[in-house]
Amino acid sequence: MEIKIIEEGKFKYCEKGEGEVILLLHGLFGALSNFMDVINHFSPRYRVIIPLLPLFELELEHSTVQGMVDYVKDFVAHKDLKGLNLIGNSLGGHVGLVFTLQNPELVTTMTLTGSSGLFEASLGDGYPRKGSYDYVKQKTEETFYDPAVASKELVDEVFAIVNDRNRALRIVLIAKSAVRHNLKEEVPTITIPVNLIWGMNDSITPPFVGEEFHKLLPHSELHFIEKCGHAAMMERPVEFNSIVDSFLAKQ
Repeated sequence: MEIKIIEEGKFKYCEKGEGEVILLLHGLFGALSNFMDVINHFSPRYRVIIPLLPLFELELEHSTVQGMVDYVKDFVAHKDLKGLNLIGNSLGGHVGLVFTLQNPELVTTMTLTGSSGLFEASLGDGYPRKGSYDYVKQKTEETFYDPAVASKELVDEVFAIVNDRNRALRIVLIAKSAVRHNLKEEVPTITIPVNLIWGMNDSITPPFVGEEFHKLLPHSELHFIEKCGHAAMMERPVEFNSIVDSFLAKQ
C-alpha cells in the first residue's frame, strides 16, 4: 500500500486515520516503509501522522538533534496538534525525548524503541564506508536480527545516502550531535507514561540501554522482544503493535 506524501510549505508528512494522534518519528535511515505495519494497524482507530524529518535539508549548523526537535515543534504548531502519543525509533526516540522535555504540555504518552539519548554504538560516525556496496549491505543487515529484513530497496537507499557527500555529512553531524546530547540527567523529569520496546539482539542500542531508560524514567514499562534487532516495528511488527496496543489501552 502506498502512503501519499503531503507537502505544505516546508513540511512533508504522511497522515492516515482519525481520532487521537499517534506521531511517528523515524531514525537516521528511516524510510516510510519502516512504519507501514504500524500505520496499517493503528490508522483504523487513530490519526497516524509521520513528519519526514529534514535530515538532508537543514543548514549544517542546524543538522543536530535540536534542529530536528525545532522542526517537529514547528510541524506540531502548523498542524495544531496536542495530546500526542509519540512513537520514536532510534534518533526519532531521541528527538521525541527532547521534544517532550521542552513541550511537556503537548505529549500524553511516549513509546521508545531502540532510542538513542543514553548510548548508541557507532551511530553514523564514519559509517558506512563510501563506495562499498557490500560494506553498506553488511552494516544495514547488522541493524536486524534477521539480515533478510534488510531488503535491497533499503540497502540501495542507505547506499545512495552515504555516496552523496552533502547527505552523508549531515548524517554524521546529526549522529555526532546525538552522541554529545546525553539525556541521563534530564529524562527523570519526564512524568508521562513511557513504553520501552527493545530488541534483545539490538547491537546499536543494546538491551542494557532499555534497562537504563527504565530505571531513569519514573513511569515507564519495559518490554523485550526476542530475536529482534534495532527496529522492532519493522522486524517484529505483530509483537510491537500488540505491546503498543496494550500500553495505549491502559492510559
